[in-house]
Amino acid sequence: MTSTHHPSPRLFFETAAAYQQSRALHTAIELDIFSAVAADGDADAIAASCGASPRGVRILCDFLTISGFLEKTGGRYSVTPDTALFLVSSSPAYLGGTLRFLHSEPVMQAFASLTTAVRTGGTALPADGTTGKANPVWVDFAIGMMPMVMGAAERVAEMAQIDADRPIRVLDIAAGHGLYGIKLAQKHPNIEVVALDWPDVVTVAHENAVKMGVGERHSTIAGSAFDADFGGTYDLVLLTNFLHHFDPSTCETLLRRIDAILNRGGTILTVEFVPNEDRVTPPDSAGFSLVMLASTPHGDAYTFAEFEAMFKNVGFTRNEILSIQHTASSLIVSQKV
Repeated sequence: MTSTHHPSPRLFFETAAAYQQSRALHTAIELDIFSAVAADGDADAIAASCGASPRGVRILCDFLTISGFLEKTGGRYSVTPDTALFLVSSSPAYLGGTLRFLHSEPVMQAFASLTTAVRTGGTALPADGTTGKANPVWVDFAIGMMPMVMGAAERVAEMAQIDADRPIRVLDIAAGHGLYGIKLAQKHPNIEVVALDWPDVVTVAHENAVKMGVGERHSTIAGSAFDADFGGTYDLVLLTNFLHHFDPSTCETLLRRIDAILNRGGTILTVEFVPNEDRVTPPDSAGFSLVMLASTPHGDAYTFAEFEAMFKNVGFTRNEILSIQHTASSLIVSQKV
């Protein structure tokens, strides 16, 4: 039998109206709806807990049920297992801060100006977009993205090959929340981490290091990765979700700076969204290029072949790509021989 394709506008309508789901989720986080539902699934009780209208809460909770965030039985609402883990504010895996970063004014403004970005080939945001000097959005990122990257940071710490017989000095470039360096230090007591980022951001990273028990082996450098004094030489450099903000030439400029302070036999661990050569798969990695178009002048989601070319141009001839389990990211291991 020959199957017949029946044209449907469903994809168009679902995509055109997708903002309704994101704004409903934003409102639910803002009112802490999911925590209220977890405590008592009655609509009036939810409304009282959130200081909201019973009618408004009913309509929002029904929409959240349709969207898959809640369940409804006999007029009462309940949270799904995923919602309980990620969207109830008392959960250690709570992602409300992540949503606040994703919906922050600079990020939303970047996509509001996407047409201009497509026409010109780079962000329509002023002052180099999110790559501008000391952009305050990175403080929101450092605070909000911690639950999202905790698992990836733990897996990278497990994957890293660390010599346990000598002190290891680690430079965490564009450290943000600092979790990648912190998790390495937690796993390996011979590691000392130096985190580099904008002044207000490295404050967040160091506070996290202190809270997580490695503050005595964690110090900071405030400034730009492109002109700050790195403060000596290192055995390992972390480049986590940073290179994608720049064009290959700028990435190579940074890699040359790293080459100058990396000890022989040293390693760069690069965490990135790496699409396949077709640039449309896997979707989570490949789709990240649109974020870079909207928010940076020249950034992109680079393939492994493109990353490897950058590293080889600087002299890092040994490069390996590894999947970071349960994430959309990959780990590129580059060695200085």
